[in-house]
Amino acid sequence: MTWLPESLRQLRRDILFLVLLGMAILFAIAAPSRVAGWLDLVDWPTIAALTGLLVLTKAVETSGALDVAGRWLIDRTSTRRVAALGLVASTALLSMLLTNDVALFVVVPLTLRMCRIARMPATRIVVFEALAVNAGSMLTPIGNPQNLFLWQQWNNGFGDFVWAMLPLSAAVLGLLLVLTALAFPGTSLEVHERVDENVDRTMLIVAAVLYAPFLVLTDLRHVGYALLGVLVVFLALRRRIVAAIDWGLLLTFVLMFIDLRLLAGLGAVKDFVAGLGLHQASHLYATAALASQAVSNVPAAILLAEYSHDWRSIAFGVSVGGFGFVLGSLANLIALRLLGERGAWGTFHLWSVPFFAVVGLVGWLLL
Repeated sequence: MTWLPESLRQLRRDILFLVLLGMAILFAIAAPSRVAGWLDLVDWPTIAALTGLLVLTKAVETSGALDVAGRWLIDRTSTRRVAALGLVASTALLSMLLTNDVALFVVVPLTLRMCRIARMPATRIVVFEALAVNAGSMLTPIGNPQNLFLWQQWNNGFGDFVWAMLPLSAAVLGLLLVLTALAFPGTSLEVHERVDENVDRTMLIVAAVLYAPFLVLTDLRHVGYALLGVLVVFLALRRRIVAAIDWGLLLTFVLMFIDLRLLAGLGAVKDFVAGLGLHQASHLYATAALASQAVSNVPAAILLAEYSHDWRSIAFGVSVGGFGFVLGSLANLIALRLLGERGAWGTFHLWSVPFFAVVGLVGWLLL
């Protein structure tokens, strides 16, 4: 087993992966004839996009550029509170423009280097960055996958979508910035680690040059070609980068698509949802928020679109549903996997679950 990448070897201690694997085994036992069609349940463009982003961000991280950037930011930040507010606000803004997962791939590695240099609480900051991408990405149709689905499903205008989501996004982001200011102390930042100024410029330049074309091709639905190009380049120049990415995260995502879509497709689940009185906006909103806690907000949006044309209530619900439990949004899982701390799940739920309760009430009032 030593020939396997480290991320795959660690899966035997990954609770989420083991739960998803157990669910898949139960589904296989209950309906063995359907196993052959499981691969069709996986959103392969999403997996391909995630793979490419993992390779590109690993290249930037390994180049040493984040060490230099982290030291530069620390030298220009006075306190831990200011640093946390800046990182949270920047993460939210990026998620509006680059989607929530891309924002995390950019910000979290940089955050980890900053925290290592200045001995800041990395776990708490990354948790707040996960909350930030959920708050920021709800504003635009391109901010996250569920918004993109709802936008395309009803063909409403970009500006109309933003205007409809603006009150909720502004309120949630405002609450998050207040919470961030309260959660981090005003103590001064101090550098406790000497930064190596050596940067692998070849790796950094290649990653930077490939990044924009990869995003453009992915947006144009040519993610397969985009991923192939990235893999060919790095296998030729820095093969170890490809081997070092989090393959376990990719496998976990594959299982999530299979398990959650099988669960959402059960007749009992559909019958239960159909009897919830979804013609009422408040019922639809609450169902979307709570369903996201169990099956994630993307499958929840897809499922509820079969029962109602009130896209705004669905969008409000699944946006709020991104908070709370880690399964509420795939972005939460990405943030915690990039962090790589065993105790992070407890910290995440300590902040995210109460925040879900508060913003859930805010969303209901605004609806």
